Amino acid sequence: MFHCPGFVDRRSWLVMGSVAPLLAAKGAKAASRSPAKSVILIWLSGGASHIDTWDMKPSAPAEYRGPFQPRPTAVPGLQLCEHLPHLAGQARHLAVIRSVTDRGRGTGDHHAGYYYNLTGHAPDPSFHRLLNARTPYPTDWPAMSAVATAKRPPHPSLPSHITLPHKEGAPDYTRPGQFAALLGPRHDPLFVEGTRENPLDFAVPALSLRGDISVSRLMDRRGLAGALDREAFARELRATDPHEERAYQLLASQGTRSAFDLRREPQSVRDSYGPGINAMSMLLARRLVEAGVGFVTVFWKGDKELDKLCKSGGGWDTHGNNFNCLKDRLLPEFDKPFAALLADLHQRGLLESTLVMVSSEMGRKPRIGDPRSGGKTGAGRDHWTALMSVLMAGGGIRGGSVHGSSDPRAEFPLDKPVGPEDIARTVFHQLGIHDVTHTDREGRIVPLLDGGEVIEPLLG
Repeated sequence: MFHCPGFVDRRSWLVMGSVAPLLAAKGAKAASRSPAKSVILIWLSGGASHIDTWDMKPSAPAEYRGPFQPRPTAVPGLQLCEHLPHLAGQARHLAVIRSVTDRGRGTGDHHAGYYYNLTGHAPDPSFHRLLNARTPYPTDWPAMSAVATAKRPPHPSLPSHITLPHKEGAPDYTRPGQFAALLGPRHDPLFVEGTRENPLDFAVPALSLRGDISVSRLMDRRGLAGALDREAFARELRATDPHEERAYQLLASQGTRSAFDLRREPQSVRDSYGPGINAMSMLLARRLVEAGVGFVTVFWKGDKELDKLCKSGGGWDTHGNNFNCLKDRLLPEFDKPFAALLADLHQRGLLESTLVMVSSEMGRKPRIGDPRSGGKTGAGRDHWTALMSVLMAGGGIRGGSVHGSSDPRAEFPLDKPVGPEDIARTVFHQLGIHDVTHTDREGRIVPLLDGGEVIEPLLG
């Protein structure tokens, strides 16, 4: 059962309403002097293999390094996988953090990895007990995207946080960490849905008018609904839906709805990103940032065919056939659109004010061969949370740089280890968020990030 809350009680709503103007005022002041105005987070769902992409070990034994070769980039000392040619051309914008580790605080499973890397908080004992059966709780720590939304001024017409092209893991394995949780549902993202079959057609459920409902008819219905809601609220029979007002505003505005229409993009621009739902999701992320949305999360949309080929659930969880699945499918599907996103943002003068990140819930085990998929002959890589890499670009980050290193087999950090809390703290810093606290409904000050330091060498 999915436990993420859909309602708040009346008192909580009133408290949040009284605190919101103060948070907006503080957020506006901080945003005016922060290097980043927006964040685009690209999440490689399943756990991308760091040793086969941006932390290659050509001198490691064959049972670790695999068949891929590193390729040089224009940045001295920064090598990437040979199957990332487009990204190599954008290396001057890229910062590679090669020493991200959970320091033994994770569980080795996906839910804990999502939670830790999306919130900056180590998984609590419930994750260790329930593993991937651990559903989102209303008392969870909020996603860093939700903290950013709560701490910065709202967009005048669009939601401040948008997630696409799906809610990760829903409905059977809805991943913790992607919600506002204890901050309340008013800071949850707007979820935008897309499919592999129709990659240009994104659906925004909260904005969809069904049947013969026109905007004017919707507004008439809104008046009636408002009267009923006021009566119900007076009787404390129904909590206010925090997304309702924004949904009505969006539905009534052709201008805001057009931000989701990729057919407005020139064909040449769409071609530069390449085909498919993940490419079009990155293009949509650029459109939304250009429209002023503060945080856009793109969760990689898996391919059912890859589930059979890679034992992967369709994404980057390559328990089997790791190298063919990366070479033939996953890397090409990521490389071209992500490189195009960086180039597009740069050409439009948006990259310096947009912090772009690539992350995941874990890395992959450097020693080849997962017992669950045929061992060495299955050519897969198991989960590995002791080490992973995170990419950053733009938003005041020093491009063409590498932070930290791993040991000769890419198993553990060798120097400058950082944790997900340090990544989150750095994101907040670049957004101008230095007061990472929340006032709860009892009036208590709650720190939303316990620990973590800004990774100063990354800052441009």
